[in-house]
Amino acid sequence: MAKPPKKKCCVSKPRCKRCPIRMMAEGRLPEGYTVKKRKLVKVTKKTKKKSAVAA
Repeated sequence: MAKPPKKKCCVSKPRCKRCPIRMMAEGRLPEGYTVKKRKLVKVTKKTKKKSAVAA
């Protein structure tokens, strides 16, 4: 079984095999995850706000 991505990118060149940036570019990142500011984060569903009904 392949190892999961690292929590944070180490910014080395060349990128390591478990780098989240590299895995995202190759399409190997697990479902429900993305990379923001070199860190691995979970994708959450956005909820719609209820609009206030003016009477």
